[in-house]
Amino acid sequence: MSELITQFFTWTTLANIVDILVVWYFLYRLIMLIRGTKAVQLFRGILIIVIIRLIAWGAQLRAVSFILDQIISWSVVAIVIIFQPEIRRGLEHLGRGGLFTHGAESQHDTGQRLVDQLDQAIQYMSKRRIGALITIQMNTGLEEYIETGIPIDAEVSGALLINTFIPNTPLHDGAVIIRDNRLAVAAAYLPLSESNAIPKSLGTRHRAAVGISEVTDAVTVVVSEETGGVTITNNSHLMIDMSRDDYMAFLTAQLVPAEDEEKHNPIRDFILGINRKGAGK
Repeated sequence: MSELITQFFTWTTLANIVDILVVWYFLYRLIMLIRGTKAVQLFRGILIIVIIRLIAWGAQLRAVSFILDQIISWSVVAIVIIFQPEIRRGLEHLGRGGLFTHGAESQHDTGQRLVDQLDQAIQYMSKRRIGALITIQMNTGLEEYIETGIPIDAEVSGALLINTFIPNTPLHDGAVIIRDNRLAVAAAYLPLSESNAIPKSLGTRHRAAVGISEVTDAVTVVVSEETGGVTITNNSHLMIDMSRDDYMAFLTAQLVPAEDEEKHNPIRDFILGINRKGAGK
């Protein structure tokens, strides 16, 4: 029995286990990266081709197998071209150290600061009936929509958001997209919803907000320039004319991680060298 255990716990076995875990981790990151984007449909198409190739191989369909082999051989170049936005976003995330760290500031504090700055901007624009469209990236990537906007890449602040949506300025028309707690772009174009359930009284901003919520899990805030009302969309849900308490509760729930969850994450604490013993006492 001891010999069997000794043979099992060899360097080769350990290397194989690590190899499998690394491959599964990167597959998981790839799935999370393309989830909710148009790349998902393309990825499904590739899987179908691979499945057909396996069936053709099992049924000994030589002509079909040859054609599919040629498609698969040349598909490597096509994949690089088709998935270019996702590959670039993944490399940028890796370059920022996103695989292992989240910066010195806790996610709770960062999320709370983002909510506070959003509240400052929303309150100002709502009282003065300044129209606004603010989309916050969640898990689904928004790269294809970010590319339609004007790059800003600045820290989110209430003053910057207010200044962006001041009428008759170059950036006021379109959406602001916030990614990784930074204002990525302004004047971006979002897909318009064709849903008949949207009230006719709502304008293009609201249709764009619903549209992006239908294809991604982004949280979008709309300030109406007609009424000053605040509307939020998320996962195809339209929440119209929310009070300050309502939208603050929703934004906090969506954007601010629970402090207790962060304190009890041993992997992150080890990597960042954070010792938070007694922080909650």
